[in-house]
Amino acid sequence: MARIVVVGSISMDLVATTTRRPEPGETVLGTGFAMVPGGKGSNQAIAARRAGAEVEFVGAVGTDVFAADVRKVLDEAGVGTAQLRSVDGPSGITVIVVDSSGENSIIVVGGANARMTSLSDADLAAVAAADMVLCQLEIPIPTVAAATRHARAHGTTVLLNPSPAQEVPRQLWENVDIAVVNQGEAAQLGSVLDAVPHVVTTRGGSGAVYRGPEGELSHPGVGVDVVDTTGAGDTFTGALAAHWHEGPLTALAWACTAGALATTKLGASASIPERAEIERLLSRQP
Repeated sequence: MARIVVVGSISMDLVATTTRRPEPGETVLGTGFAMVPGGKGSNQAIAARRAGAEVEFVGAVGTDVFAADVRKVLDEAGVGTAQLRSVDGPSGITVIVVDSSGENSIIVVGGANARMTSLSDADLAAVAAADMVLCQLEIPIPTVAAATRHARAHGTTVLLNPSPAQEVPRQLWENVDIAVVNQGEAAQLGSVLDAVPHVVTTRGGSGAVYRGPEGELSHPGVGVDVVDTTGAGDTFTGALAAHWHEGPLTALAWACTAGALATTKLGASASIPERAEIERLLSRQP
């Protein structure tokens, strides 16, 4: 069982469904609404745990009405929350609009995530003791850089999902072992990814490709009935992290299968599949 520390964001997702997403200045009628705990860090932590890893979460919630609910979803998933701190003010909020095809538009409001500006000695000790640290870019970049730098110094593998895409110091990239990007992020980052030893690029319903010391590998898309793509990328990344120690090809298979299953339900954390679901669908693939 891989030991993974996720240093990242946690938030409440406010999800509205509609036949089609509005154009600028337009109002459309919605067909449903749900509040679902999310955040890229939290989603990836839960996905890694459900895919079979031992996971500890390093992050921050606020002192508002959402804090208890977003913490609870990690606890119920079996993710360690000893390093989940509370800071004054609102928790992170994500506003999501999902259309009838399952495509979405997302606005992220940092809240407590934006105030996670340092790592404690206990946070750093958890990173040093892990097999892998998993980071995203919904918390301040200096905090991500500190986590990856400490991981590199202690032999902990670093997986970075550079999303939402933004400028990252080159020194941070020097500490990254694995990057997981979608096609848009890959195009935006361009040659920056050349220095990363292992790069995994997701291709939506067409699966994913890997580039690294073992050459180029790919896994096809997994056919499912898509309801909502929110959180599918996070589920992919968490499952990939959980099975990375088994080699890139096996990790790709787990990740593509878990990511596909995540699109079959509404909401991010609520749609993340359990290990048994992933194994069943894996067993039916050629």
